[in-house]
Amino acid sequence: MADATLLETFENPHPDRDYLVEHKVHEFTSTCPKTGHPDFGKILIRYVAGRTCVELKSLKLYLQSFRTDGIFYEDVTNVMLIDLVRVCAPKWMMVKTIWTPRGGIHSVITAEHGRDPRSR
Repeated sequence: MADATLLETFENPHPDRDYLVEHKVHEFTSTCPKTGHPDFGKILIRYVAGRTCVELKSLKLYLQSFRTDGIFYEDVTNVMLIDLVRVCAPKWMMVKTIWTPRGGIHSVITAEHGRDPRSR
């Protein structure tokens, strides 16, 4: 399973301001639990930081830890959200996974935590 202990954070340099942090991952791989074949996708992580932000090298290592997991698209997306929220406690976070079409079906999964404070 993915290793959430790889995730690290740093202090938010502007905790008094609600601003958007966006990380785009263009190459992500996990494994289909039914076939054992690799699944390829892209990931978009957006969040409004609380007191901490996720450190990028640790995020990269965390995402790579999914490579050998037999895990469905929906679970990948929600596990990432749960792990990232647990580590950096954002005011709001969204994880979107966009999967390479398989069998003519293109899947996009979106999971959110909290409410975007910028939308008030």
